[in-house]
Formats: sequence, structure tokens, C-alpha cells
Amino acid sequence: MSLEVRTIDESEFPEWLRTRRVGFLRPPGAVADEEVADRLPHTDLSRTYGAFERGRMVATFQSYGQRLSTVGGADLAADAVTGVTVAPTHRRRGLLSRMMADDLALAKERGDACATLIAAEYPIYGRFGFGAASWVTEWAVDVTRSGFDRRWSGPTAEEGGGRIDFSDGAEIRKEGPALHRALAAQRAGITDRTSRGWDVGTGNAYHSDPWTEPFYAVYRSGSGEVEGYVAYTADDRWNDNKQPVNTASVRDLIAVTPAAERALWRFVCSVDWITRVRTGYRAPDDILPLLLPDPRAAQVLTHADMLWMRVLDVPQVLEPRTYATEGSLVLDVKDAAGFAGGRFRLDASPEGGACAPTDASPDLVLDVADLATLALGDESAVRLAALGRIEETAAGAAARADLLLRAPRRPWSMDIF
Repeated sequence: MSLEVRTIDESEFPEWLRTRRVGFLRPPGAVADEEVADRLPHTDLSRTYGAFERGRMVATFQSYGQRLSTVGGADLAADAVTGVTVAPTHRRRGLLSRMMADDLALAKERGDACATLIAAEYPIYGRFGFGAASWVTEWAVDVTRSGFDRRWSGPTAEEGGGRIDFSDGAEIRKEGPALHRALAAQRAGITDRTSRGWDVGTGNAYHSDPWTEPFYAVYRSGSGEVEGYVAYTADDRWNDNKQPVNTASVRDLIAVTPAAERALWRFVCSVDWITRVRTGYRAPDDILPLLLPDPRAAQVLTHADMLWMRVLDVPQVLEPRTYATEGSLVLDVKDAAGFAGGRFRLDASPEGGACAPTDASPDLVLDVADLATLALGDESAVRLAALGRIEETAAGAAARADLLLRAPRRPWSMDIF
């Protein structure tokens, strides 16, 4: 029996949600009408695929338009891939390959610079030209050993005379989007949040799982400007000696000034009864461990790949970003799928880049997936050359690439989509 891959219609959307749920090992069963009513208006059915055998849906795939920040603060137009599942009964039958090929071809036609996704498993997407473009780290802070003075009660004069106040979801929905955009202008790897994303993240939308309202706290500068916020939850645990041993789990912490970032971390680590703080997924070079008087109090819980990128247009990815210094590179990009392969000359400067096809001899030969790992400034070309993943055809080209491409701060992709 042949397998049909196609976009779905509105009547098939509840079954698509159910099939996706099964693929993600969530309890099977009918999808609530409330969930369908909540999700359908925000779903582009022309970019929502299903695979069918004898009328039964056995795989799902979806994409949507996304903005991705690059080095220097510019945005890239991205094809965000999500909701990818294949039923265990239908693996190794080419369904993911067919859905991915269709979607990437349409993204290329639209003129998207790249495609993005969050990989559930590391080995899956490299064969489609995706490379890990950002990583995340989560720490657990033993507050009792951190060295922080638990009597600390707020920002000091050295931090601009700011203050921290408790807030609520409504204020976060009002102030958060501007803070998020400002952070994206400072750091590569950040994907945009829609108004629905803010609603979901603050409990103002349907949740299939029980919703726990977090504590919200906002940092305001001495002049009253909102420069950051934190959202966190706390458990309720006491030891046998009737002492609190509670953990605060940070859901979101956005700060657009160093003073706000330092103050918000100090605040979370000073909440009464909290003896442990889980940071949530942060950039691997987050300031937190070194902010602690004793950095050993921060234990790494997770260090893993986060955002995967698939370059679809080399000039569109490399031209909008800025570079640490002036210089040029000729890149010979290999792309088995044919979307972004070719030889390109990059002329880079702190103001931006110019990138165009060329017949000049290459400095570096690399696969399109490895270009993705370099594009947002995270990976080292010298390291990739040592691994044998890129070929250095001009002496010193990998080191020159590092001088040009690497960013002062590592990219940070904070949202799972």
C-alpha cells in the first residue's frame, strides 16, 4: 500500500494533533475541542503536512515563518520546522525525507535565508543539511554555598539605583516583547516570540497540561525604565529538622543591561526558603556562575545542542551579520540537496558583509551543515578543521575564519518551538 504525503485540511487538524501527541509519547486519545479551537487560528494549514496509509495518519510535519537574530542584531527570515513525528510502525520508509524535502523546497522558493528546528535527537537532521548553531547550559545553584549574602535586599547604588518589584502575567505581556526584541538586537540565535507565544508563556491561553502560575519580578532602572524580568516557580519541601529546602526553577529571565541581569540573579538567589536555584536553559557563557562569589556552587545539569540551522541561501545568511574585523574568505560550500551549494567570496567588516558567488580558489571547503555551525558565531573553524569536518585549502584560513566569524558572546536560543 502506497504512502501519501500532503498538506492537511481543517477537518483533519484534530487527527493531526492526536497523531503528533502519540509521536511525542503523550497519552493517546481524542483531542479536546478547546485545544483545536485554540490552535487552529494560529496554524497555517498550507505548511502543515501529514502522511497517510489507507486513510490513517502516520506522520506529521509543520513549519511557519520565523525571525532569527544574527550577530550584530539583524534578523534572518527562517522556515521554522516543528511538530515532526513518524509513527514507530512506519519508520525507515522515507516519510520524514519526503516531508522535509517538500518543505525546504518551498522555503527556498519563498526566499527564506535558512530553516531552523529544535532536534529531539542529535543524529536525525544532519543528513538534511542542518547543523547545531547554538547550545544551552542549565545550572543548579546551591545557594547555601554560593557565597551570596542572603541578607541582600535589592539593587545597590553601584547598579544604578534600580529596584525589583513583583509583577504579573499581564505586565509581562505588556513589557516583555520590547525587552525580547532589545535582547535579540544584542545576541544572535534568538527566535521571535509572537503575541500568542507571550500568551502561552504567561498562562493566557489554553494549556493541555496543568498550568502553574509562576512568580514574576521586574527590574526597573534608577530612571524607572523596565530593563528585565524573571519568571520562576518554587516547590515546597522541608527536611526532617523542619528547615526549608526549596528549589526555585527559572522559566524565563530576560535582561537588556548588565545591571538588570546581575540584580535579577541575585534576587532569585536571595528569596527566603530557597536553597537551590535551577536556571533553565541559558547561553553556555551566561554570567551566572562567575557572578557567584563561589562559582563551584553552580553545578552543570545540562549542556546540549539547542537551535539547528539549515542554510538555504549563503549570501542571505552571511551578509546581514557583522564581523569582528575586516577580511575576506572564499568558501566552497557542499550541499547534496542543491539548495545552497557553490563557491562564495565573503568580504567582511564590523559594519557588515558582502557575499557573492565567485570562481576564485577556495580558502575553506565545508558542508552546508558545518557552515550552519559557524554562521551565528558559535563554533570554531579551527576546531572543525581538526575534526576533519572542513578542509583548509589555504594556509591559515581556518584561523582567519575564526577571527572574522566568532562572536563576542555565544548565540543563545531560549525558546523551544
